[in-house]
Amino acid sequence: MNLLELTFTLTVAAGLLSATATTLVSTSPRSAVAGTGTAITGVLAVAAGVMAVGGRSFTLALPAVLPLSGVSFTLDRLGGVFVAVTGGVAVATGIYGISYARRGLDSRGVQAALPVFVTAMLLVPAASSVGTFLLCWELMALASLLLVLAEHRQRPQVASAGRWYAVMTHLGLISILIGLLVAAAHASDDTFGALRAAHLPPATAGLVFVLTFVGFSSKAGILPLHAWLPRAHPEAPSHVSALMSAAMVNLGIYGIVRVGFDLLGGGPRWWWLLILALGAASAVYGILQAAMSTDLKRLLGYSTTENIGLVLLGVGAAGLFTAAGNRDLAGLALAAALLHVVGHAAFKTLLFLAAGSVLHATGTRDLDQLGGLRARMPVTTALFGWGALAASALPPGTAFVSEWLLLQALIHGLPASGVATAIAMPLSVAAVALTAGLAVATFVKAFGVGFLARPRSTGAENAHESPLGMLAGMGLAALACAVLAVLPGVVLPGLSRTAAIVTGSADPVAADVVMVRLAGITGALSPLLLTLTLLLGMIATVGVLRVVAARRVRRVARLWDCGAGPMSPRMEYTATSFAEPLQRVFDDVVQPETDVDVTHHRESAYLVQAVAYRRRVPDRIERRLYEPVLATVARWGQAGRRLATGSVHRYLGYGFYTVCGLLVLLAVTR
Repeated sequence: MNLLELTFTLTVAAGLLSATATTLVSTSPRSAVAGTGTAITGVLAVAAGVMAVGGRSFTLALPAVLPLSGVSFTLDRLGGVFVAVTGGVAVATGIYGISYARRGLDSRGVQAALPVFVTAMLLVPAASSVGTFLLCWELMALASLLLVLAEHRQRPQVASAGRWYAVMTHLGLISILIGLLVAAAHASDDTFGALRAAHLPPATAGLVFVLTFVGFSSKAGILPLHAWLPRAHPEAPSHVSALMSAAMVNLGIYGIVRVGFDLLGGGPRWWWLLILALGAASAVYGILQAAMSTDLKRLLGYSTTENIGLVLLGVGAAGLFTAAGNRDLAGLALAAALLHVVGHAAFKTLLFLAAGSVLHATGTRDLDQLGGLRARMPVTTALFGWGALAASALPPGTAFVSEWLLLQALIHGLPASGVATAIAMPLSVAAVALTAGLAVATFVKAFGVGFLARPRSTGAENAHESPLGMLAGMGLAALACAVLAVLPGVVLPGLSRTAAIVTGSADPVAADVVMVRLAGITGALSPLLLTLTLLLGMIATVGVLRVVAARRVRRVARLWDCGAGPMSPRMEYTATSFAEPLQRVFDDVVQPETDVDVTHHRESAYLVQAVAYRRRVPDRIERRLYEPVLATVARWGQAGRRLATGSVHRYLGYGFYTVCGLLVLLAVTR
């Protein structure tokens, strides 16, 4: 047993032991046991993942655990990236959950499900057979479903979100199951090594890819299978939302890369053009919905769809370049995608934990009801502001370097051969640019309306800072964001080597503490020097303004208010009004619904007593795709009720006529 195998075994053991201990202790220390066990599991997982990315590996086979196939695990560089990312998120959420989970989340099952969920997510990238992979995937789905339903007694919306999540995740599992079984039917056994050696026919390989891609994209929250994500993320406890958004959805990306590049050995261009198109659509559509949203956690949920769409842009471009024979650009695109996975995990953990802090202090997620939190929650405000900058793709934000690398790959791919590639690359560049601009507007809205100005509700007025444990969890996530923004060279060499092995290229990125250089093409960036330059520029600007202001005589005067008196919170911009210009620009895309109710006085139809204005931005894909399907299912259900009358004689008749029909069919066909 080498060091990596020992560390990973201890990781799984720590997760299972903490789940067991959580079920045995009393209510008072339960959150501390679950949170501490989750954090310890995360620390060990980070160590195991870093060792795997560094080149260590292990293989473990347990044939007696499962009938027919047994259980087998192999942790390589690609799996190590996702194990390390999941472990890092688990550390921050585990510490945060010690304090957060004391607020009404004291159920044994809910608390024990947290370390089980983390352990299942760590086992998925290490699974090396079809049976093992599906077992771990289903364990992850069931544990996350239990956590989503944790607060179903407090809010009826939780049950609806749980139903959507359960149906979508299990339909995705069925699709993955069929796809992997089709592949295993052409191999000597169900191990991933046998699947690599199977050399499937092109039509079969395409079928396997499409089926598995549907299942994995459902878990990743990609259009049009994203409907569960903006429902489940807001209704789950905030540290669970962070785990789902920053860690679980990444495993959908892992599945696509593992099957598409590793098990199937790449594929024709149409595979990757499909991924590229859906990634671009998800990125733009997700950030548009986030820009329109007034629910803070729903906004962050749609932001996850946007960021995973950007990751898929990198994966699709990598596959497209591999199919075209340009492996240097393929390695660069995949390295950018993996770096964005790491960065997104860091800032989305911070943002969801900060949103949970706001919910804990105010009792609301509605941005229109918040405001004034800067004075009442200064630490949470600063941390959310840093997370908003990290998500906005502006220097020195965390997403800036990964999106810069992605743009470099896409721009250098413009001269690539093929009409489809020549069209796809400029459109992908435009999608990244549009997404970056909308992300800035979205998080300016979330931070400015939610935390600055004056409070617009009693909950915001009475807000208080979060406990130390919650602040510590957010602080760890913020530190990770800072390191990735200023010193991406800490993680880029390992990610670059992983991308090179997956795509069969040379190392696409050479990075050290100061400089990030692209191999094979012209391009270099120093996030550290860029950050120092921005800081020096800001300090110089503030200094000059202070010197100029000191020479002038100060006068105290009331702010200009059009003669209406001091401004009240009702006169401030809300999240709805802030997003209205964007809504007008993209009116044909989002198609908002407005309703104005005017109530007149009884004495005169010309005198207005009250005006009620309501605006709703529905999910058009959900309306066009899911509502007709649900209506059809409902009609089938009504028909089924007419068939199931409770009569035993009728049921016997159904069976009799079915058997007779089968006998007639066999007689005719034989």
